Amino acid sequence: MAIEALAPLYPWTKALHLIAVIAWMAGIFYLPRLFVYHSAVAPGGAQSTLFQTMERRLLRGIMNPAMIATWILGLTLVLTPGVVDWRAGWWHLKLLSVLGMTGFHMHLAGARRAFAAEARPHSERYWRFMNEVPTLLMVVIVVMVIVKPF
Repeated sequence: MAIEALAPLYPWTKALHLIAVIAWMAGIFYLPRLFVYHSAVAPGGAQSTLFQTMERRLLRGIMNPAMIATWILGLTLVLTPGVVDWRAGWWHLKLLSVLGMTGFHMHLAGARRAFAAEARPHSERYWRFMNEVPTLLMVVIVVMVIVKPF
C-alpha cells in the first residue's frame, strides 16, 4: 500500500531516516564496548556507578529515540510509492536483518538492566564478541538496500 502524498517528502524522509540510523548504530556499537569495560570492574564501586550512568544515558537518550525514529521513518519510506519493488527478494533479508538489529538492541537493554542491578550477565569476552554482531547486520542491510542483489 503506497501513499501518494509521501512522494514529494521522499528526499527528506530518506535523509532523516539515514540520520536516525547513524545515531542508532553509533549507540549500538558503543554500548557493548561499555559492557566490556563494565565487566572488568568490581560491582558496587565508583567505576561501576559511572558505567551505569553512561549506559543508561546512551540507551535512553540516544539509542531508544534513534531506533524509534529509524523504524517510523523506514516504514514511511516503505509506504512511499516506488521505493520498494515488492516482487524483489532483497527487502526480505533487509527486514530480517533490521528485526535482528532490533532484537540485539533489546538484548543490550536487558543487559543494561542487569548491570544496573550489579549483576554481570556475561563475561568481558562475550561482550567483545557481541560487539561484532551489529557490524555483520549492518553490512547485510547496506548491501541489500544499495546493491539489491536479488
